[in-house]
Amino acid sequence: MTFRWRKWDGAPHWEHESVFLGSDDYGDWVGQRDGWRSARPGVEAPSHGASITLIPASGDYAATINDSHPRIRVYIDIAWDVRWDAGEPVGIDMDLDVVRALDGRGVFIDDRDEWDEHRVRYGYPADIVQRLETVALDLEARVIAGAAPFDDQTAAHWFGVLRDLGSNDD
Repeated sequence: MTFRWRKWDGAPHWEHESVFLGSDDYGDWVGQRDGWRSARPGVEAPSHGASITLIPASGDYAATINDSHPRIRVYIDIAWDVRWDAGEPVGIDMDLDVVRALDGRGVFIDDRDEWDEHRVRYGYPADIVQRLETVALDLEARVIAGAAPFDDQTAAHWFGVLRDLGSNDD
């Protein structure tokens, strides 16, 4: 399956080759194996190591945890309308990201400049702006605290599921 992102104006954005892993109390999980396709218009970037992505029922973010990426452990895309459509995940990337970097930067909210520019350019509704800014701050605090589902124990479980699916393909 392919996880398809678009921008607020409907323009295509990132697409990630993925596999459905299962669901838990936090939402649905998909995985991406090392070397699988990730691309956006003009950029082809195979995945760097395995990753798992949580799609919560709220639809206002997708949280990716990387297994072996050298710089980023957690990357949460603040989003709108992340959901399943015809058996594949889709969502609108809303620019803000919560990141747990491994290179000394720690946990931070990224792309505030893009958020400020795009909320004016695309005319994001004020209630959505307020909601997603609150979501970003909440997620930042939860990632800093190492709270589930952003903890290593939850990630280890879903990486195990991804590995087991891969061994069934052999």
